[in-house]
Amino acid sequence: MRCCSAQTAGVWESPEKNLVSSERLILDAARAGAGLIAFPEQYFTGWDPESSQNCEEITGPVVTGLRRLAREHSIAIVGSFREVSSPKPKNTVVAIGYDGEILAKYSKIHLFTPGHEDRAFSPGTGLATFTLCGVRFGLAICYDLRFPELFRLYRSEGVHSVIVPAAWPENRIRYWELFIQSRAAENQMYVAGVNTTGTTSVDRYSGSSMTADPHGTITARAGKGNELLYYDIDPAFAETVRQEFPVNDDRRDALYVSLMNGRRGHPSR
Repeated sequence: MRCCSAQTAGVWESPEKNLVSSERLILDAARAGAGLIAFPEQYFTGWDPESSQNCEEITGPVVTGLRRLAREHSIAIVGSFREVSSPKPKNTVVAIGYDGEILAKYSKIHLFTPGHEDRAFSPGTGLATFTLCGVRFGLAICYDLRFPELFRLYRSEGVHSVIVPAAWPENRIRYWELFIQSRAAENQMYVAGVNTTGTTSVDRYSGSSMTADPHGTITARAGKGNELLYYDIDPAFAETVRQEFPVNDDRRDALYVSLMNGRRGHPSR
């Protein structure tokens, strides 16, 4: 399956303008043969860990507009928005199918507390998976890359590829590549990170969207500017890698839980 990461900078806090500009990118990706296009974290507003502006329901204008564009151009879309929730909104990404139906919804589990995202947003509590063209996908968001447990859970769900919309800053970009490769190699899956670019009131971003294959090898990498990055996902290759090197069979999950519980009972260790 051919996919596309839309590495692009949007207009700050202007979801209507960004929805209009996204159509050209969606059309270009569809014409290039991509079955799915993914946008950066909160592309339609710009990522701001402390902003509660332009929050909307899943029935709001951003998701409704993306559903229409998916139908019109027969392409799946992964897009991020600020979802209305109580007591605080959630940083949410949705996957929309070719027919405009919502396939999955994921709210960011690991909020970026160094940037005070936890002050304005509530964390998610669940996984999100969907299947297209025989590929089983999972969803994560930016800071989630630092938490391997999430990707291990997706591996246990049979996921072949995790899509990670992000606003990963330029001054920590070396960790971006490290974590994408590590999460891919650890779980013998594709990990596709789609990052933003440009400078906002929050930080400076340098793109570098990339995809790693089940060996952890970078198979597609973008530059620093606006770019549509194409890459291929082969679920059969992921399954072959897992069969030929069945590292997952050697995990000792029950022991890990036991050891963790033991540490909790002996805080002085």
